[in-house]
Amino acid sequence: MAASSLLRSSPFFLTPQQPNPRTINNSPRFLTIKATISSSELDDATLPIKHRRPADESIRQEAHRRCSSEHNKFSAKYVPFNADPGCTESYSLDEIVYRSRSGGLLDVQHDMEALKEFDGNYWKSLFDSRIGKTTWPYGSGVWSKKEWVLPEIDSDDIVSAFEGNSNMFWAERFGKQHLGMNDLWVKHCGISHTGSFKDLGMTVLVSQVNRLRKMNRPVVGVGCASTGDTSAALSAYCASAGIPSIVFLPANKISMAQLVQPIANGAFVLSLDTDFDGCMQLVREVTAELPIYLANSLNSLRLEGQKTAAIEILQQFDWEVPDWVIVPGGNLGNIYAFYKGFHMCKELGLVDRIPRLVCAQAANANPLYLHFKSGWNDFSPVKAKTTFASAIQIGDPVSIDRAVYALKNSNGIVEEATEEELMDAMAQADSTGMFICPHTGVALTALVKLRNSGVIRPTDRTVVVSTAHGLKFTQSKIDYHSKAIPEMACNLANPPVNVKADFGSVMDVLKKYLLSKDSKN
Repeated sequence: MAASSLLRSSPFFLTPQQPNPRTINNSPRFLTIKATISSSELDDATLPIKHRRPADESIRQEAHRRCSSEHNKFSAKYVPFNADPGCTESYSLDEIVYRSRSGGLLDVQHDMEALKEFDGNYWKSLFDSRIGKTTWPYGSGVWSKKEWVLPEIDSDDIVSAFEGNSNMFWAERFGKQHLGMNDLWVKHCGISHTGSFKDLGMTVLVSQVNRLRKMNRPVVGVGCASTGDTSAALSAYCASAGIPSIVFLPANKISMAQLVQPIANGAFVLSLDTDFDGCMQLVREVTAELPIYLANSLNSLRLEGQKTAAIEILQQFDWEVPDWVIVPGGNLGNIYAFYKGFHMCKELGLVDRIPRLVCAQAANANPLYLHFKSGWNDFSPVKAKTTFASAIQIGDPVSIDRAVYALKNSNGIVEEATEEELMDAMAQADSTGMFICPHTGVALTALVKLRNSGVIRPTDRTVVVSTAHGLKFTQSKIDYHSKAIPEMACNLANPPVNVKADFGSVMDVLKKYLLSKDSKN
């Protein structure tokens, strides 16, 4: 068999047009080949044989050339979220629509029957074969699942920074020392292009906008309301594609590290004298009047990218399902995205169950928690108070219905964290080798409470989702360790010690420090 044929038959080059006979009926078969090569032939051999693209061709052009003649049998469309089975309302993903005719949320519905023509082992092999590659666009953790995300887009239209594939951190010391757990993991979604999980959804949304603009649809730019991370992701991906971005930010309510990102990426930034909910209302009104595409999580395209983090978790555990996944919640699209990713894997036969989900909220912005504690009675928005977990400082979440659906169908739980609890949890995690954001502190607080109450057992495999990089929140860490936060004890503060610059003084301080450490051990 020619070398090129061997390469095309490898798992990396599997295409969904024809089932792989080696994975049908869950019974892999292997072909053993014996060969002898002389030493001279071995010296001359260049194994493996590589067919490098021409020097003047980019990886995007290469992908476009290879895929231009392929027929894609998969499709997706917008449908009303959680509609009755008899509902026939649907929209093409190439339409600019954010709400159903009744005003409800939309969802992206994939052609599951077409996807089910291939068994779970096929999909696992395909997705696993793409990890760590640079072939466009599969080097991305999102686009390595392209058939489940945006199946009809041309790879040439995709805007990607090879996001995803984020670290699964074994929180060994934190788990053992503080919770008596050996199987605690932190999914660091903030180790991404712009430092937050928002990249996962924004690559999908901006790619679709790129496609729409090439189709001459009336889209002059993309706009969002943001508490920081959404604007960073939107501005970066739009800048990469040369698409104007417009950002609505609440004045003086986000960190400087977050504010500088959209400014640096060339976004048109509006700093408004209101909170996130006020910004969200304004951007919805503006996008209804101007040809500006709405990029907030009201737009269900973003959830298609975010759900890949759930699939990635399963991949990282070699397709074993964890017992719990804890997700910080603000506008609440993320908890539904994780549910959707896990459920899709179950429905298509990659796993046989889904984990229990926990949504963690800051007590200063806790409408879902109050709704959960009321037994899911009538939902009431709240006026969000200031919280160090600024990205989830949202009192009237757009995706409340999605979140409730996800939690009810995963036997889920909602917990909350006070400001002192979340900051102490962040400091405690940092002291064990992590460097997390306040939102992850909210999620860790939920874990501590559920572990202390016995709901989460010491042997349960648990994943805490970290949504942003700690470097975006250095000021809050500085204030905590300086004990400069009003009405907060900051019990785990670790300020620098001022010492006179002479040997005796330094030795005295060090001896005292080492003795205190020795007594604790």
